Amino acid sequence: MNLDFDWKPLALVPLLAVLMLPLIGSGSTWLTLTVAGLAMGMIIFIIASGLTLVFGLMDVLNFGHGVFIALGAFVATSVLGAMSDWTGSHELWRNLVAVVPAMLIAMAVAGAVGLAFERFIVQPVYGQHLKQILITMGGMIIGEELIKVIWGPAQIPLPLPEAMRGSLLAGDAAIEKFRLLAVVVGVAVFALLAWVLGRTKVGLLVRAGVQDREMVESLGYRIKRLFVGVFVAGSALAGLGGVMWGMYQQSVVPQMGSQVNILIFIVIIIGGLGSTGGALIGALLVGLMANYTGFLVPKVALFSNIALMVAILLWRPQGVYPVTNR
Repeated sequence: MNLDFDWKPLALVPLLAVLMLPLIGSGSTWLTLTVAGLAMGMIIFIIASGLTLVFGLMDVLNFGHGVFIALGAFVATSVLGAMSDWTGSHELWRNLVAVVPAMLIAMAVAGAVGLAFERFIVQPVYGQHLKQILITMGGMIIGEELIKVIWGPAQIPLPLPEAMRGSLLAGDAAIEKFRLLAVVVGVAVFALLAWVLGRTKVGLLVRAGVQDREMVESLGYRIKRLFVGVFVAGSALAGLGGVMWGMYQQSVVPQMGSQVNILIFIVIIIGGLGSTGGALIGALLVGLMANYTGFLVPKVALFSNIALMVAILLWRPQGVYPVTNR
């Protein structure tokens, strides 16, 4: 056991939930909002994890991340639309036969587009943060216009598969089935990232390449290819997050990526730029805060997350789990 591990940021999530209980009053309503907030947080984490990965390991500020989110969601509308016999079934396994391929195809398409994005847009501006911000934002605008060319500019519905609709009852609290699925997928993504980065040779090489690129290359490893792989993986995760967010909203629009961007950047700033664990804590806090304030004071729901970010940065200016040696 690591006695030096900082447990204080982990306590923020249950602390926020406990503080909100007396304000909400009803225990069943509080439980419903808490599960909904955790589910929303997990979806935001999936989306943000790709950007966190790219920035934390490659030091690339990719403001075009939103285009991969929207692309994943729109690909899902096409795949699920073609499998309506499966999504219309009341059997969960038949729904999953449609949803899982939709996720995998969305990840593959987003990853492939991410490969081209890295090659033609990001690669020429490595190490130049200001140019990265400007050129990737331009790339996102172009990407959104291309999505409009393929799928049209109008909002497209993305209804939940039949067996994932409705709620489960826990006493008087109603917990939506899809939100439970979102929590499971989010935990799986976090566990996979933690294992790859902490327990595999690829993760070791990538982390070593961040610290001392010349040394890793002198040992015969092509760190450039590894970094391209990281960017593709980050884009694929954004595509997966886009599918989850689209199903969460039950509709998609070409601008959805840029609309979610503000939440993503709040999350990675709270977490500590480039920290996967910090991004998870930040996403859960943002999800809970959005649901609690949306119930208590709907008009300040978005501002509440900005206030949360400011409060945490006043406590820890570098985020809850800052990346060292940045």
